[in-house]
Amino acid sequence: MQRDLYIVAYDVCTPKRLNRVRYFLKGFSTGGQKSVFECFLTQGELREVISGVSHIIDESTDRIHIFSLDGRSRPHTLGIAVPPKDPEFFYFG
Repeated sequence: MQRDLYIVAYDVCTPKRLNRVRYFLKGFSTGGQKSVFECFLTQGELREVISGVSHIIDESTDRIHIFSLDGRSRPHTLGIAVPPKDPEFFYFG
């Protein structure tokens, strides 16, 4: 099962929807920070993320960006940032 690295960033206008998006995305992420998550997803999980956040956000005011990253590219990190790593296994719970 192939997984690809995606960066999911969001800007949600209300605290209630913001918390729901954050909680939902944490179930798929391997790392990240405030409103940006690193997610190694299969194509099925990507569809699940898109569908899930689409049901939470208000499309007239909120923003979700999903960037597909080339796994061959080298990440550049600064400060205490840790480069994303594809873990050997995932736990969803």
